[in-house]
Amino acid sequence: QVQVVESGGGLVQAGGSLRLSCTVSGLTFDAYDLGWFRQRPGKEREGVSSISASGLRLAYADSVQGRFTISRDKGKSTLYLQMNNLKPEDTAIYYCAVIRVKWPWGLEADNYWGQGTQVTVSS
Repeated sequence: QVQVVESGGGLVQAGGSLRLSCTVSGLTFDAYDLGWFRQRPGKEREGVSSISASGLRLAYADSVQGRFTISRDKGKSTLYLQMNNLKPEDTAIYYCAVIRVKWPWGLEADNYWGQGTQVTVSS
């Protein structure tokens, strides 16, 4: 059974930083692309950043390019998202996903999803 568990969310002031973590179990970690998504209040879920199975290919949404960094640790079966210079508009529930098809965001119904972690950025 695949399990995807996010952690690291919280409340931070604008300009601050957070690092999100996501542990994945129940599958071969380094065989899958992985991604971070978010759902802002009143909005649909959107892709934030993805990393290929090899770790060599990266994708970022324009809104986070240059501020967020995605990485993965095969030995720990963990995905990370380092978020710097956070803005109030980054406030959202952040989700980790195993992407099975269609780089870079996969398909909503096909990805394996975590439960999400709340990130709140105060102004």
